[in-house]
Amino acid sequence: MSTPSYAVTDSLTMLRRNLKHAQRYPSMTVSVVALPVMMLLVFNYVFGGALGSGIGTAAGTTDYIDYVAPGIILMAATSGALVTAVGVCVDKTEGIVNRFRTMPISRASFLTGHVVGSVIQTLVSVALVIGVALLMGFRPSATPVEWIAAAGLLVLLILALTWLSAAIGLVAKTPETASNMPLPLQFLPFVGSAIVPPESMPTGVRWFAEYQPFTPIIETLRGLLMGTEIGGSAPAALAWCAGLTLVGYLWARAVFRRGATASK
Repeated sequence: MSTPSYAVTDSLTMLRRNLKHAQRYPSMTVSVVALPVMMLLVFNYVFGGALGSGIGTAAGTTDYIDYVAPGIILMAATSGALVTAVGVCVDKTEGIVNRFRTMPISRASFLTGHVVGSVIQTLVSVALVIGVALLMGFRPSATPVEWIAAAGLLVLLILALTWLSAAIGLVAKTPETASNMPLPLQFLPFVGSAIVPPESMPTGVRWFAEYQPFTPIIETLRGLLMGTEIGGSAPAALAWCAGLTLVGYLWARAVFRRGATASK
């Protein structure tokens, strides 16, 4: 068997390991799903009346749920970062990583298994949040092609954040630290167009909201699902996803290799 074949086989083994862990210890996965669902309920049923009256016309929607749901769906995509960071850090602090390094397996399989497993879990969480949004009255106008494009964008975003989180898990000293470090990734969409349009924000905050990574991704996702104008958001969204993926991958690989050198 060739070296690439060994790498694929070992990565699949690590993927099965991580998915079995998620089945045996579902509490973190459940909490990751519960947070965006709770936010969807709160923003639609508690704040929706006040926010929706001023947003509907400007955003091209008649119901606030149609505006806020794409933003919450994106937040569900970011919530998987917590699972990745904690899972990688637990393996590191418990010495499992060093044990794997002594075994005749592909060095890339450990991170690959964690990343692919987390992407799958997060996609399941996103699907559940979409289902809840539909039950609450979310009515996207997307065609099948636009749904596929939206799913592709979410996969790219999840992949980017998962690689960043894998690196965070490797540099964190404890699982508690690893659970706190990805929080800015989860809440940065709030200071974007997830909940309200940037046009409604003060000048300084509006500038930050318009140029931070998540706003073009949210606007692209909203445009694909609801038929609103996308404009230049799509190229910016793809560029941000590609850039964050590259940074996360190179960072995680460098930290993992540095740990391998230090353990010798």
